[in-house]
Amino acid sequence: MFASFRYVCHTVGTLEVPDEVSLIYTISGCPLRCPGCHSADLRNPDLGRTLDTRVLAETLERYAGLASCVCFLGGEWQPHALIALLQLTRAKGLATCLYTGSEHIDDAIAAHLDYLKLGPFIAARGGLDRPGTNQRFLDLRNGLDLTHRFQRNASSSFDLAA
Repeated sequence: MFASFRYVCHTVGTLEVPDEVSLIYTISGCPLRCPGCHSADLRNPDLGRTLDTRVLAETLERYAGLASCVCFLGGEWQPHALIALLQLTRAKGLATCLYTGSEHIDDAIAAHLDYLKLGPFIAARGGLDRPGTNQRFLDLRNGLDLTHRFQRNASSSFDLAA
C-alpha cells in the first residue's frame, strides 16, 4: 500500500503539454519553498482532497476518449504514490507529465514519464514562456527539449490594429 496525497483541483487544459489534452492535478504539500512561488498555499499537505488510484481511475473513466495525457503539478516528494498514479495512467493508454520546481527528478519516477517540466520559478528569469527562463520542458520519449514551444516569437506576432 502506498501513501496517497492530496490535490487542490483538477482541470482540463491544452497549454501545459504541447499537442495533448491534459487532465491536470494540482498537488498540495509541496516542500520546495521556491522564492516567489505563486502557489505558496500549496505547501499545506492537508489542503484539498485525497488522490489515489481509485480516484484517478474514476476520473480517467469519465474522460475516456477525450483526454490524452495526465499532468501532475507536483507530487514527486511522494514517489511511491506518484509512480502508482503514473502506472495507472499509462495502463489506460494516456501520456504522463510532471511539473516540478526541482532541477532533477528521480530515475524511478522519470521511467514512468513522457513529459517533464524541470526547474524552480525564478522571477527575474520568468517561466516557460520567457526566452531567458531557467525552466525546461522535456519530451522524455525522444529526448527533445520542447521549451521553445511555450515561447512566442516576437517576429510572428501581429497587431490587431494594423
